[in-house]
Amino acid sequence: MEYKYLTITREKHIATVTFNRPEKLNTLNFDMMNEIIRAADEFQKDEQTRAVIFTGAGRHFSGGADLTDTEQIKAMTESSLLMKGRHLKVGPKMIRAVYEISQITIAAVNGAALGGGACIAAACDFRIGAENCRIGYPEVNLGMNLSWGALPMCVNLIGPSRAKRMVILAQHENARTLLDWGFLDEVVPDDQLLSRAAEMAETYAAQPPIATQMVKQSVNAISSSLHQAIMHMDTDQYLLATYSEDFAERIKAFFKK
Repeated sequence: MEYKYLTITREKHIATVTFNRPEKLNTLNFDMMNEIIRAADEFQKDEQTRAVIFTGAGRHFSGGADLTDTEQIKAMTESSLLMKGRHLKVGPKMIRAVYEISQITIAAVNGAALGGGACIAAACDFRIGAENCRIGYPEVNLGMNLSWGALPMCVNLIGPSRAKRMVILAQHENARTLLDWGFLDEVVPDDQLLSRAAEMAETYAAQPPIATQMVKQSVNAISSSLHQAIMHMDTDQYLLATYSEDFAERIKAFFKK
């Protein structure tokens, strides 16, 4: 399958998915999110791949949702409330698709992983960060909630207190802090990021795939058993937030820099 915004390479039992919009900081437009969903679906049909690495082309992993995407702007300004809600389901569908990939998934975080980029990293099984990386959820600074079903994943990784701090204050946390908190599993020099991710992928790919994937699915089921029950309304919360004065002011300020 051909992709416009992703580059997928394979070596033996390891696939590497590279977000390929470096000129836009690998921000996630509507088409790119759908490509990630399709790629995740393709891995479910792929018997040979046993580990998948996600990373970003250029300087950054992903700057999050593309707020300048004309398709998304049109959908959110011209559609009915009903259709806005349906349009907004693409983001959580993408995160769920990454989370449910059968193979072991590793986020190799270079540069910034913000918003939706941080959500993708959290949805992976493991996260390796370059020393220069920073991860954050800027949503609250823009007057919106953290949606896409991502909040429980953050809580699972770093606990409730740190999750509140990370999401509410919306700061870009550095690699050492994220390692200390448990969001990152390892931190390596920038020039060793992909080689270390490949090394980790090879270690897991060498394990018996049936047993490995059974364990992954069971652990995910245990840790996410209440996710949908708790977060099924986060899209509706986002829609509500977009009607607030805070949201209007923060978005206006964002575009004015």
